[in-house]
Amino acid sequence: MRRLRVIIALNILGVALFFSWYLPQNHGYWFAIDSSIFLFFNDWMNHSHALALFLAITNYRAFDAIALLFMGGIYLHYYRRSDQEKRYRMISIGIVMLLSAVVLNQAGHLLPVSHGSPTLFFENDPRVARISQLVDIPTKDASADSFPGDHGMLLMIFAVYMWRYFGRRAFIGGLLILVMFSMPRVMIGAHWFTDIAVGSLSVLLVGLSWWLLTDACDKLVNRINQFLPGVGAN
Repeated sequence: MRRLRVIIALNILGVALFFSWYLPQNHGYWFAIDSSIFLFFNDWMNHSHALALFLAITNYRAFDAIALLFMGGIYLHYYRRSDQEKRYRMISIGIVMLLSAVVLNQAGHLLPVSHGSPTLFFENDPRVARISQLVDIPTKDASADSFPGDHGMLLMIFAVYMWRYFGRRAFIGGLLILVMFSMPRVMIGAHWFTDIAVGSLSVLLVGLSWWLLTDACDKLVNRINQFLPGVGAN
């Protein structure tokens, strides 16, 4: 019963968070936060070639592989510390995590929102420069539909799964990865801050609460675990 109350509270929080952004005209106070963050970093980028170069590199498509390496490194750390039985279970958890990411990403794009990135919204603003005007590195700095943030959602899902199955320290590691690899998207203007803090988070509060705070996820993990080669031999 206590867990059900927590799930309901998280669902209410997720729905309230989304509608606090969705219902007000021009997104209310959220737009002031979003635009201030974007314009601050864009102005800094205009005056700092080093920052512009950093953002161009960290938003280059191939750089996403670095985020995967960091997540894989944390997962490998716990994998190597586990016995054979737990290692099989970790493989099953990883499969379920990926399935969750696919389902929640698709669910997020069912939201009745079409939201271009800050670089497109402020395209005709003389204060604003695109990264392509500052450095000669092809990189992602715009999106026609940036809400919710796919990249941020994937990183959030990883952090929450680490908390659910490996504890608080693993969750903190996941949060650090979330900040490290989602903030460059916000700083360059490929995403609004609320694409992640409202869009990704609200979807996860509703979707993952029913999945991870009930036995539904464990049942699927156990089911997949039964079909892994070699499990029955241990």
